[in-house]
Amino acid sequence: MSRDISIVFHHRPGRRMRPAARRALVDELRAVGRACFPALPDYQCFRGDAALDDKVITVARDRSGRMLGFCSAILLDVPRVPAVLHLGLTCVHPDARGRRLTHRLTGRLAMQYLFTRRPHGRVWITNVACVLSSIGNVALGFDDVYPSPFVARPTETHRRIARAIDARYRDAIHIAPDAPLDPERFVFRGSVQGTVFHKRADDRRYHHRADTLNAWYRDLLDIDAGDEVVQVGHYSLATLRRYVRSGFGRRRPLVPPTVAAREAA
Repeated sequence: MSRDISIVFHHRPGRRMRPAARRALVDELRAVGRACFPALPDYQCFRGDAALDDKVITVARDRSGRMLGFCSAILLDVPRVPAVLHLGLTCVHPDARGRRLTHRLTGRLAMQYLFTRRPHGRVWITNVACVLSSIGNVALGFDDVYPSPFVARPTETHRRIARAIDARYRDAIHIAPDAPLDPERFVFRGSVQGTVFHKRADDRRYHHRADTLNAWYRDLLDIDAGDEVVQVGHYSLATLRRYVRSGFGRRRPLVPPTVAAREAA
């Protein structure tokens, strides 16, 4: 970690901070968001201090205290699943890009949530995205992520979590209410069409560094049509230990998305 950057972890800040502090935090989050989006979406932590009750947030600041970026996750309540963390929204101010803050903020959030809430257990994670770099990092960084090139079929827990997102969390996650879910591929069709989250498939600014991952997910998604994938996986202390030892080195062979969908049926 650079000495001139500090990262602070907030667990359910809507319940723990005083009203004035909550409002100040939301103002700073919105300021970073406005620097990242052409128009600030009515979404997630941008909705106001009343929306912070179910959030887990890491915030990066410089020495002066200025917010450089943040990662905001949502705690999902899914029957018969002890803990589900939706990775949600990460924004880094353009002035601070190139310092690996996205990776640092997400990693700190995942690690500290595990250490403080479920140190001896497993945390299930979700990610809903069309950005290939984000999708690829989740596939590589967590365990048993479906859909991914490394897992051919979802478990019943994967399916239960995806169904809960479809039925209960569309508004919280900014999924279009009329976007149909492909229940085998875990893809919401046309969900971000015409929104600030819509990206072009050929825009390499949003591609992952691994071309094989880009190709696999572009075969799964019609990005130009606004599709989003729902990734479901999990992590534990063993995941973090492996990551520290070998990074993204240990992975299963790639599975074509058509095979994954067929074997999941």
